[in-house]
Amino acid sequence: MTDTRKDTPFHIVASDLDGTLLAPNHQLSEFSKQTLQALHEKGFTFVFATGRHHVDVASIRQIAGIPAYMITSNGARVHDQNDQLMYSNNVPEELVQSVIDVIRNDQQIFIHMYQNEDWLLDRDDETLAKFHSESGFSYKRFDAAAAPTDGIAKIFFTHPEHDHDHLVTFEQKLREQFGQQLNIAFSTPWCLEVMAAEVSKGHALDAVAKSLNLTLDNCIAFGDGMNDAEMLDMAGKGLVMATAHHKVKQALPHIEVIGSNADDAVAHYLHRHLF
Repeated sequence: MTDTRKDTPFHIVASDLDGTLLAPNHQLSEFSKQTLQALHEKGFTFVFATGRHHVDVASIRQIAGIPAYMITSNGARVHDQNDQLMYSNNVPEELVQSVIDVIRNDQQIFIHMYQNEDWLLDRDDETLAKFHSESGFSYKRFDAAAAPTDGIAKIFFTHPEHDHDHLVTFEQKLREQFGQQLNIAFSTPWCLEVMAAEVSKGHALDAVAKSLNLTLDNCIAFGDGMNDAEMLDMAGKGLVMATAHHKVKQALPHIEVIGSNADDAVAHYLHRHLF
């Protein structure tokens, strides 16, 4: 491995997956895969920073063919390059059912939970298969009226017709009811996510940097969702995708905008600026 990092303050590269690093088919393009392998060969540390489950991300990491840290469930879990759990912060058990009860009577919305090694869903949704076709990660059913409460990394809600405004009404209800007790954010305009209050990708990235005797100033980060906002703002250099929702760009007016995941914009940026 050749260490070429001395010419840049950045030693860690962190990227969101869906809408950012992954192509629109939710898979890693060949060019992006080659770029990640070159990044590793040049001595950089890569971090997958995503709302996805760690079992799902471990499969994507294997496809990429590099050792990498994994920030998953929006920062509720952090695993090192050897799959050792570095950090875990669950939704408080006493709040899980209360959060679900706010939404479970709306028959349009699907309710999901990440519990330890499992992905739980209140009813079948075949349209989600495309997100996980490459990793093979699949869900198990659970009863939303009597949800499990232990080991819940996050609860999230999706609308099958991608109706953002419909989900916004529930975002407002959750904020009114739970205030500072939870972190509530959209990962995509049609996916509303709920984590413990102190959970964010930014704080998780800080933990990874400190474990390497580095700081957030040594990190460059890419993202496209409101769940990326803290990470992009806290990193030494944050970059937002051109295809990000306008709310993301409004929240981060000082952050540089790059191209689309359809054009492998993350990989091209790394080639231009880090290689």
